[in-house]
Order: sequence, then structure tokens, then C-alpha cells
Amino acid sequence: MGDIGQAVEDYVHGVVGQRLGILEDYVGHGIGTAMHMAPDVPNYAVRNRGPRLVPGMALAIEPMLMRGGIETKILEDDWTVVTVDGANASQWEHSVCLHSKGLWVLTAEDGGASELEPLGVHPVPIAAS
Repeated sequence: MGDIGQAVEDYVHGVVGQRLGILEDYVGHGIGTAMHMAPDVPNYAVRNRGPRLVPGMALAIEPMLMRGGIETKILEDDWTVVTVDGANASQWEHSVCLHSKGLWVLTAEDGGASELEPLGVHPVPIAAS
């Protein structure tokens, strides 16, 4: 699982640039019979740590990037998270399914092909049984 976090961090710092911080207080998660399930999916480097990726997993990968510091606070609505220093931040999510023949991005119309194939990853549609 930690390799996902390593890939996110490598992408943010290598492609997007060092000017953004990656929030570590919140992570992605498994998703299935409940919205937030184990395992945690880190958005930062922890290579070779956490559970092994196996077919049948559905994961929400949701990095949060900060323009300033990475300290946050939760507003009175007990849901909204903002940066302590008032800097801009961004959060987005993709849900990914790992299956016996590969992976498929459930939240992308093309299964993630347009973004992943240039990186050498070839999504495979989930076959109907």
C-alpha cells in the first residue's frame, strides 16, 4: 500500500513541483460495504509498508495538496477542513478497483487510460461474469 503513497509523492514533487506540500493528517482508504474502510492509503512516501495490494481491493486514492503549510483545522460544521495559515489547498479523489487482470479507475470514463498509459500503466476493464 505504501508504494501508492510513494507514487503520489513522486508525481507531486517531480511533475507538479516542490512548491506544494502533501497533507499527511488525512489519507485515502478502502471502499466497499462502507465509505471509509481499511486499509489506509497514504498520499506520501512509505515505500514497502502497509498491506500488499491484491485483487478484490477497491481503494479511494485522495491526495490533499497545500500551497502553504500542512497544518489544518476543522471548522464548526465538523466536516470542513481548512489550512491554519489560510493558504490554498486542493483535494480530489479517484476510486480504483484491483481485479484478477489488472486495475480499473472507477471514477474515470476511460478507466484511467488517458492519464495512466503515458506512465506505462494499462488499465483493464472489469469483465462481466
